[in-house]
Amino acid sequence: MLSLKSFRRSATPPPALVLADALADEPVMDARAAIQSISNVASTIGREAAEVRGLIDDSARASERGVAAVAAVAGQVAQIIASQGEIGHVSAGGLEALERVRKAVEGVGAEVGTVVATLREVAGAAQTITRVALQTRLVAFNASVEAKRAGDAGRGFGVVADAVKALAGEVELSSKEIMRTIGLLDARIEALAKSIRFDAERERRGEAQGDFHRALADVQEAVTHVTGAADTSRAICNGLGQQMATVGGEMGQTGQSLATAMKRSEAFLGGSEQLIELVAECGIVTDDTPFIQAAASAAEEISSLLEGAVRNHRISLAQLFDEAYKPVPRTQPQQHTIAFNALTDELFPAVQERMLEFNPRVVFCISTDRNGYVSTHNRKYNQNPRGDVVWDSANSRWRRIFNDRTGLASARNKRPFLLQTYRRDMGGGNFIVMKEAAAPITVQGRHWGGLRLAFKF
Repeated sequence: MLSLKSFRRSATPPPALVLADALADEPVMDARAAIQSISNVASTIGREAAEVRGLIDDSARASERGVAAVAAVAGQVAQIIASQGEIGHVSAGGLEALERVRKAVEGVGAEVGTVVATLREVAGAAQTITRVALQTRLVAFNASVEAKRAGDAGRGFGVVADAVKALAGEVELSSKEIMRTIGLLDARIEALAKSIRFDAERERRGEAQGDFHRALADVQEAVTHVTGAADTSRAICNGLGQQMATVGGEMGQTGQSLATAMKRSEAFLGGSEQLIELVAECGIVTDDTPFIQAAASAAEEISSLLEGAVRNHRISLAQLFDEAYKPVPRTQPQQHTIAFNALTDELFPAVQERMLEFNPRVVFCISTDRNGYVSTHNRKYNQNPRGDVVWDSANSRWRRIFNDRTGLASARNKRPFLLQTYRRDMGGGNFIVMKEAAAPITVQGRHWGGLRLAFKF
């Protein structure tokens, strides 16, 4: 197991060493107690900073969702305004069409008289046909009588006379039916003409309208109301659109402020972590020392296992350093497969599961490549996804890329150790604040990734 005393010190002593030198004249135990007290305070500050950073991050995401929602509402308002403009346009067209109907009806009223006159001419013609048919029947009757008197010589002529008489009877009946129908049409059209003329005259005199013109007026009034309502609604929506633009701008400014606060909280959190690391580098045993040493030892063991696999040709360096992550279909959070999955599933559990028993405060121990990809997690988090995002986020954490601030920092750290404080998302809105000790994993002198040992406060 590595000792923190074996870590090299830089040419310029860290602040913790300066503090230790300043306390050289005091008893060693007092100096150690002071440094341990500083470490405890720094740890507390780090925890609070991690909480604040997490809350700021939550607020920033909520602000982003709010901005997106406001933008969506603004887009819908714009569509409503466009639709209302179309309603106004169509309503105006409807009013124009009604006016054309009114004028057309008045024109129909003027033409109805002509139709009535034409029908009466047809009736007169039908009466003439009736008279002709009656006379034809009389002639045919007389011809029939004369044919009978002529005996056999007039028999053929009598047959023709009877046929003409029958045909004349049918023509007379048809003519009378035409006259009856024309009489009905004449009465109805005359009534319609009188009604249209009456309505027009009453409208010109400013008197109460008739049924037809009143119906047209009601339709015009309704269309006018629709147009007015659309105009009012459009004005309201225009005001709403302006308000939404103002709200969107303010939310955008809030997002920028939160981003600035996030950067400052990052610096605050980083400062507390650096202070803890400086105390650890002094060789003073603190509450974090056992976890740092355990992480460094486990990282050396993982490095040795991977080097042995390459040496025994169980995997090539190219496969071990593969970065061609292939997404697993229908997984959320997204999972990926890669060339070294089978090897890590075989080698890593022996080390990672043992570290869970190292201390009851340990939450997880994982090995990640330099991009934050976790091929094999602890068994309790190596569950197959169920399709439930909340459950999968908490229990199916293998084959996933954790490229957040903490994950990437641990994966790409090349110093002997890295100590971080962060808030871990457990899914379903549940978070826990933890510390994490990380140490680099190397294979044949190349940096492969890092071992992450997370533990509770």
